[in-house]
Amino acid sequence: MKIAILDDDQTQTDFIGNVVMAAGYEGQPFLSVSALLSVLRRDTFDLIIVDWNMPERSGLDAIRWVRTNLAPPPPMLLVTSRTAEADIVEGLAAGADDYLAKPLSPALLAGKIAALLRRAYPLPSGVGPEYQGGFEFDAAGATIRLDGVVVPVTAKEFALALVLFRNLERALSRTYLTDAVWGTEPGVISRSLDMHISRVRTKLDLRPEHGFRLTPIYSYGYRLERVRVEPSA
Repeated sequence: MKIAILDDDQTQTDFIGNVVMAAGYEGQPFLSVSALLSVLRRDTFDLIIVDWNMPERSGLDAIRWVRTNLAPPPPMLLVTSRTAEADIVEGLAAGADDYLAKPLSPALLAGKIAALLRRAYPLPSGVGPEYQGGFEFDAAGATIRLDGVVVPVTAKEFALALVLFRNLERALSRTYLTDAVWGTEPGVISRSLDMHISRVRTKLDLRPEHGFRLTPIYSYGYRLERVRVEPSA
């Protein structure tokens, strides 16, 4: 999970970053609203932590931009020293999903992050296969089945297909997909992602006539969408 951290105080971004890292997530700090919005135009984050009082533009401006331009928007946690009831109402009305007052408690911050991620990206509970879009994903064997029949995929194709299905209808950046599938593996080039996308589309038959559309988003990445299939007359 990738988390953007917006705060003009380096001490605060370091503090939040340490909490994020300790919770097992990847944090990326931003010291200005413009820097955050610039990166959001080309990369994907699973959660955004926003400080209200920014010198250049209000953190609420960033929240409103995300709500307007990203569909669906990632969950957003507003952190601020403004704790009056009217401020909390204003922050939530602007589009924040939750609100946390400074000074921040590491345990409470970690709890808020986990709750927002769990609510936005629910994962199947228990041990066993995971069912996504009619496909059965078996992580233990890195296998995919459709109607009980194994679809032959490589480990990387399995990982790519799973992250796409777990994020149905959501635009995912090339960087996000590459990190999710290859991690820190060196030497991964852009053509590798495109090649694997093409193979996943073909092997799983992700086409509108079969209920899915896997499309490129120019200069950004890819989106897997569910398509309604009209019944035959």
